[in-house]
Amino acid sequence: MKSILVRTALRTALAAVLALNLSAGSVAEGPPEDTPSELVRRAVANEIKSNNQGQKYMCRQRKETPAGSQTKLMVETRDAMVGMVVAYNDQPLNQQQRRDEYGRIERFVNQPAELERKRKQEKESAERVSLILKALPDAFLYEYDGTETGRAGVGKSGDPLLRLKFRPNPRYDPPSHVEQVLTAMQGVVLLDPQKQRIARIDGTLFKDVGFGWGILGHLDRGGHFQVDQADVNDDNWAIARMDLAFTGKILLLKSIDIKSTEIYGDFHPVPPDLTFAQGIELLKQQQAAIAQNQPSCCNSK
Repeated sequence: MKSILVRTALRTALAAVLALNLSAGSVAEGPPEDTPSELVRRAVANEIKSNNQGQKYMCRQRKETPAGSQTKLMVETRDAMVGMVVAYNDQPLNQQQRRDEYGRIERFVNQPAELERKRKQEKESAERVSLILKALPDAFLYEYDGTETGRAGVGKSGDPLLRLKFRPNPRYDPPSHVEQVLTAMQGVVLLDPQKQRIARIDGTLFKDVGFGWGILGHLDRGGHFQVDQADVNDDNWAIARMDLAFTGKILLLKSIDIKSTEIYGDFHPVPPDLTFAQGIELLKQQQAAIAQNQPSCCNSK
């Protein structure tokens, strides 16, 4: 399900930086027999496997930025992910806005080339995320930092989670600019050792990091990335929250100033062979149901 939710170009390029920051209390327990790097390696392998074989879902996404909030209904189909805006600043769309939104997403059905372009972009984004996941065991040095208990939106409620601190591995040589950001990141990761899943990663840039020797661009020191995952349905995990806060430049000209929080909820399984057109109709039905119960969609934070 993770591949559904990491889709916009910059977000997925940075989704590489998955991270964790916790406020719950720790439980004083000794470290497990496995080394931290072995635990991370197994969890990463399981994440990649789940990305390729996981259950498809429909869910709700609420994205908040300094400019306001946007709420979407989203569903993964066999063709690509469908996302339908249903509210701005927690206010449902009016009739004209709904017509415009229907036209925006229906163009992918009416113009096969547009749908193919969207499918290709999502595939490339998923591949970038996979590159980052595969790099995590080697890019960082890990050490035990206690335990925490899973809760709503982070792991599985009640299950024990291991907390690991991480810092860059000086021996790691990033194979491409996608992984370059990892050389300037440190933070904490939460693992579920039984399910072998990543419950949260919280990373912060402790120095500026350049791409292409600084020619392509750079991210400023202090940038932060957090991703939470949770068990949403019988050992099926999905992203529950994602925070981004980055500044920098692209090609030394265009400034980057990203600050956003995305929260995902109301996960419902859908058939694996759902087409894009069927996905649109499913979201329209869900939108009609939400119109009769607006708080369930638009005011959930």
